[in-house]
Amino acid sequence: MTNMIVVREYARLTTAPLTAAEISIDQAQISATAFDWLCDLAANFRSNGAQLLQVDNRRWLKLDNYVGVLESPCGQVIEVLPKLFTADDCVDTSRQLLVKLISNALQLTPRQAGEASLSLYQWTLTEWVMQQFLLALEHLLKRGMRFEYQRVEEEQRYLRGQLNVVAQMRQPPGRQHHFQIRHDVFVPDRPENRLLKSALKVVCKAVKHPDNWRLAHELMNMLHEVPESADIKADFNRWRNDRLLAHYQPARPWCELVLYQHMPLSITGGYRGISMLFPMEKLFESYVAVELRKAAYAFGDKSALNTQLRQQSLCSFGGQPVFLLKPDLELCIDDKRWIMDTKWKLLDMQARDNKFQLSQADFYQMFAYGHKYQHGRGTLVLIYPAWQKYPATTAPLYFKYSDTLNLMVLPFDLTNKNSALEFIDLLCREDEMALQQLEQAAAF
Repeated sequence: MTNMIVVREYARLTTAPLTAAEISIDQAQISATAFDWLCDLAANFRSNGAQLLQVDNRRWLKLDNYVGVLESPCGQVIEVLPKLFTADDCVDTSRQLLVKLISNALQLTPRQAGEASLSLYQWTLTEWVMQQFLLALEHLLKRGMRFEYQRVEEEQRYLRGQLNVVAQMRQPPGRQHHFQIRHDVFVPDRPENRLLKSALKVVCKAVKHPDNWRLAHELMNMLHEVPESADIKADFNRWRNDRLLAHYQPARPWCELVLYQHMPLSITGGYRGISMLFPMEKLFESYVAVELRKAAYAFGDKSALNTQLRQQSLCSFGGQPVFLLKPDLELCIDDKRWIMDTKWKLLDMQARDNKFQLSQADFYQMFAYGHKYQHGRGTLVLIYPAWQKYPATTAPLYFKYSDTLNLMVLPFDLTNKNSALEFIDLLCREDEMALQQLEQAAAF
């Protein structure tokens, strides 16, 4: 059993010995201490309304749809990748996809020129994040670290700055030769620099690659005058975004990742190592939204994409809205409008008898969206990830709520950079055909 475990969503973990043939990206062995730590972590997540894993019995755990990296107190590192590819040797491809989704969702711009090279994605996710942080910090220091003046009040045997007259008059007999002074010093002790120093210290302890290790310790020598952050959350709140600190902004997201600010729930009093967890449905939703927004600009100035609508509720009570309806996306192309929802679930076109693995609850949800946001007319869209059993070339699935309201199920290809443009083009063509069919049916 190694300290580094690579699995994917919904994998099963056990403390029981496994043979080489039994170990895969869907099943792995972990230490007993890591097993107990994961159980405690899952209990903390459940108390906050989230599901991290399920306990099959006392010897098996089944992960949920969180992806990222977890490091236990015993040093066991568990990297959880998306479950989108079926090949057994899909670790590098899955890691590449996860890197792209995280970068897109957090609006990160990696400074690695050769990011598309396969060798980069043979590293672990944490090693990649630490490398991007180091590159961003190196670029920042080349631009210049910001200092600020701080007021210092102290006692010295010489005069410097301004004499504190009141404190000097209170000097006891025999200490008149000591001066109570106040003066300003120009130091790098500010919230942004303290956070970068704290993140760099974490990276220095965890980095494994020789080039990253060398760069981390070089940067640590350059920040030797900067103290560490005593209150990470407060310092992030004090991080300034003015033009004098514009060159600090590219480093902030990487600093947040390293300092655990992107854990889905806070884990108070617990050991996390370098841990990053992301709900896969949120990463998918964010990626689709960003790509569709960029693609919508190509269809004219009247085109736009809105996210997380909150205008309608399922019902009202006493004049107040009850059960707010929040569709993921609203796409507007000229005078056309679609309410859309993204679902991170793998459909199976061969499972026709099982309704292609579609969820009845999702259809009820879209029915409510259609009547509240589209007044029972037009086309609703459910978006699922394209994969081997649901390829991007699959024709849209049409479901009819009524003579005036349709639901269209479409795949979205995460591996194709032009998928958003192709998606909108297909949506417009298919919706036009659907409207013509409705008009013909109404004429008869």
